[in-house]
Amino acid sequence: MRSSFMGLETARRGMFTQQSALYTTGHNISNANTPGFSRQRINFTESNPFPAAGFNKPMIPGQMGTGVEAGSIQRIRDDFLDLRYRGQNSKLGYFGTKSDALARMEDIMNEPTKEGLSSAMDAFWNSLQTLGTYPNESGARESVLAQANSLADTFNYLSGSLESIRSDLAQSIDVSVAEINSIAEQINKINKDISKVEPHGDLPNDLYDKRDRLIDDLSKLVNIKVTKQPNGGLAKPIAEGTYKIEIVNDAGVSLGTLVDNTTTEGDPNLVTHKMTGGYLEYLKVGNNDPVNAEDFAAGSLKADIESNGYIDGNGDKVGEYPQMIDELDKLAFAFVKEFNIIHANGDDLNGNNGVNFFTDLSDYKDAANKMSVAITDPNQIAAAADGTKGGNGKNAYDLSDVMRKDFSDFVALIPDPAGSGADINLKDYIQNDLKMSGNIKSFYGGVITGLGVQAREANVLASNTETLIQSVEFQRQSVSGVSLDEEMTNLIKFQHAYNASARNITVIDEMLDKIINGMGTVGR
Repeated sequence: MRSSFMGLETARRGMFTQQSALYTTGHNISNANTPGFSRQRINFTESNPFPAAGFNKPMIPGQMGTGVEAGSIQRIRDDFLDLRYRGQNSKLGYFGTKSDALARMEDIMNEPTKEGLSSAMDAFWNSLQTLGTYPNESGARESVLAQANSLADTFNYLSGSLESIRSDLAQSIDVSVAEINSIAEQINKINKDISKVEPHGDLPNDLYDKRDRLIDDLSKLVNIKVTKQPNGGLAKPIAEGTYKIEIVNDAGVSLGTLVDNTTTEGDPNLVTHKMTGGYLEYLKVGNNDPVNAEDFAAGSLKADIESNGYIDGNGDKVGEYPQMIDELDKLAFAFVKEFNIIHANGDDLNGNNGVNFFTDLSDYKDAANKMSVAITDPNQIAAAADGTKGGNGKNAYDLSDVMRKDFSDFVALIPDPAGSGADINLKDYIQNDLKMSGNIKSFYGGVITGLGVQAREANVLASNTETLIQSVEFQRQSVSGVSLDEEMTNLIKFQHAYNASARNITVIDEMLDKIINGMGTVGR
């Protein structure tokens, strides 16, 4: 038969379980504003009924409940929402960083304004046309020389400023790689701590939260895949185990594992990278094969790599900033070569053949940075075309036409920049090797238009991704976040349940008092 004290144990379990629920609710309330905290709950489970099945069980009407137990303290988390958040966070890191880099490039190019390269070219062309009208006036010649120096300085400034920003981006790559490794080390340590707790049947919920917060930070840097690996032992079915974190490409193929259950005994697999001449050559995860920049899916690291520039599989330097510098170099080289050739066909104010107006360039590489005016005497400007000392200004008009001249009309021969020793046609070099078309103004306009399109696309995608990630975060908080109204309701609910269990003990105590002290006293 059942024990007379059985009800006391049932009530005691009720008090202890409701008390645990009250403590857990207090923990939730205390961490209502803690970043990354997931609300927790007590999973109530019925204790085993009495009696257990068997031939020798006592003859009572049926199994009687023995109360409640705190089965586990579980944090409330939706893995699917975490997956969506990290995917969008990786895209936001990519588009946000790309947008910032392109915005800085737009600030440097400063188009269309009076301080941009286009305005400097217009001012130079206008001074040449004025010189064509007044070839003998010193003021017109001084103006041409001043505008030429201003144009060269603008090319120099743009090239140097872009290279300076690119250098900053190269340092940003170093910082991002170091941050990835730092996060990997922290996650690996947490994995190690979790692997020591779970096999004993406990759930380290606060460690889970710390780990997930670090994974959120990591997902902004690179695209990752998270896999749960059980720790074994007496771990509960809802235990989350050790996290295996891999860097993956667009197709979800692993590029290398940062941490897993094998690294908990030592150090994580760190990311290493090699820079050659300020350009990324490759990255490696642990001892895996080198990974090219094209293989990365998203994240701010990929955006920095693409903006700074990297060396692709063909050995070419690819990236937004190297491309813009390259376009400026092409423009400066083509302009200087054609301008010098036409200038050499004219005669200066002293009746001498024209010399190089700009310092000659042997190769288009770094042309914008090296561009400079070669002559210092305004009288050396070859404005005349008829060989007369006074000049008629026709060659000045020809020089001003360089702005509107199609690259396919560049017909003069130049020494081969590749160093073959032979002379090559400037037109063929520009069209075949430099891949330039149109005229100087249209080519530069196309470059600026392309920059504007890239920047606008990055801004739109960053804004759209920000909206999506806010939506996902709102859903995550609706599941995992702490609602003070809900927790206050739970406090009242658990408090009343606790009081009821305590009252149950009082009732049973009075029953036992009657049995112990009140029975067998008939007639007194």
